[in-house]
Amino acid sequence: MQTRTLGTRGLEVSALGLGCMGMSQSFGPRPPRDEMITFLRAAVDRGVTLFDTAEVYGPFHNEELVGEALQPVRNDVIIATKFGFAFDENGRQTGVTSRPDHIRTTVDGSLRRLRTDAIDLLYQHRVDPEVPIEEVAGAVKELIEAGKVHHFGLSEAGVQTIRRAHAVQPVTALESEYSLFWREPEDAILPALDELGIGFVPFSPLGRGFLTGQVTAATEFGEGDIRATLPRFEPEALQANLALVDLVRTVAERRSATVGQIALAWLLAQRPWITPIPGTRRLERLDENLASADLELTASDLAELDRASATVQVQGDRYPEAMQRMIDR
Repeated sequence: MQTRTLGTRGLEVSALGLGCMGMSQSFGPRPPRDEMITFLRAAVDRGVTLFDTAEVYGPFHNEELVGEALQPVRNDVIIATKFGFAFDENGRQTGVTSRPDHIRTTVDGSLRRLRTDAIDLLYQHRVDPEVPIEEVAGAVKELIEAGKVHHFGLSEAGVQTIRRAHAVQPVTALESEYSLFWREPEDAILPALDELGIGFVPFSPLGRGFLTGQVTAATEFGEGDIRATLPRFEPEALQANLALVDLVRTVAERRSATVGQIALAWLLAQRPWITPIPGTRRLERLDENLASADLELTASDLAELDRASATVQVQGDRYPEAMQRMIDR
């Protein structure tokens, strides 16, 4: 597996990481724990070193799963987790919060669940409008100085928030959605990251399954699958958005690749400091995704994909309205 460095702060990771959220929530029934532990260790054997989790995934279950699976190889992997949500006494998410005392408590819990002494990359999961980002960055800075955290990251943060945080504690990576399906980061985010020396970790690099080529107009999303609630996957939007997949498939067939491999190879070609984290629970899909790191698209391929993306106006918001309000712009 090829490696990349996220930004200019020396964090080296595999060219493709693994998003672990779906092992605990959002994409149907939770798989058996032992199967996911075996799967995570198989990912390590294949050269994956960046594993992305969060306390809210489950909640809490995902960090426990990742911690148990990776404990035997802890020194060989990079674990990224996140803070930023509040929970009630029953463990249900109740909103965002990034108060410094909450950050410290959250990190202690994450360290325990992850079975580790330090978190390699700690993200603020969503920007808290009630807490100045300077206070958030300052709290993480103290955790870094204490040895509990190695690198600071932000998720779904806008340019001004990134700049303000970076001035207090250098930001190593931003995690936000980016794909042929969602190119908004190109307008302002990518130039700012380039300027500041910050790496980029795109989540949903396959458009939550759209860019695998496996979703069709007839696809039905079962109980517990978040896509049943997303505007992009409503019937009319779904039908319209599949036009982009058809155009990407043209390139895939010419290159004897899958639609997903082309989509991931396109992302890797955008910047040398971009590391996507496609999520999967299936070994054959993991192998398919990882093969994209060895797929070098030509200038002609990239131009054709850019034209395809410009041709199709993606329909539907990324999230329902309440979740959209959590995104900092």
